[in-house]
Amino acid sequence: MALALELVPRSKKRIIREMMQFYLYDFTYYLNIELTDKGRFPEYPDLDEFWSRPGRKFPYLIYSGFHIAGFALVDRLDNGEADYYMTEFFILHKYRRSGVGTWAACELFRRYPGRWKVTQVSNNLAAQTFWRRIIGEYTEEQYVEKLEPDHGGPSQYFNSFRQLV
Repeated sequence: MALALELVPRSKKRIIREMMQFYLYDFTYYLNIELTDKGRFPEYPDLDEFWSRPGRKFPYLIYSGFHIAGFALVDRLDNGEADYYMTEFFILHKYRRSGVGTWAACELFRRYPGRWKVTQVSNNLAAQTFWRRIIGEYTEEQYVEKLEPDHGGPSQYFNSFRQLV
């Protein structure tokens, strides 16, 4: 199974916009998100900024073979807290527990060496388990976890590095 990350050009942004509906559906288990009167979830706030702020925001599609398996949205921060923030990360159910998410997360960490922050909502225990495992393996347990006062969920802080191949 060949895995790939594609930095999404403006011409393909509709793919992430549409996939965001599945992502938001998954989040109805954890947050109070309702459908609009048109039967869709609300638009993801400021999604267009991922194409209007190059060098600051990085939208990726994740592929398994020739098939789209998910997406990731990465922000470059300048707040001193971290260099990069995993804003959103989504793997379609059929590709979960297959290694696709692990590979994609680690590949993003390698592509953007520096200080990272990854956050989960407080009641999404599956995401917390996933990220603690991935970040723990990637950093050899060299990360710090803090509870975020804004939403009560945990955030992991760590340094990534570019691995030589």
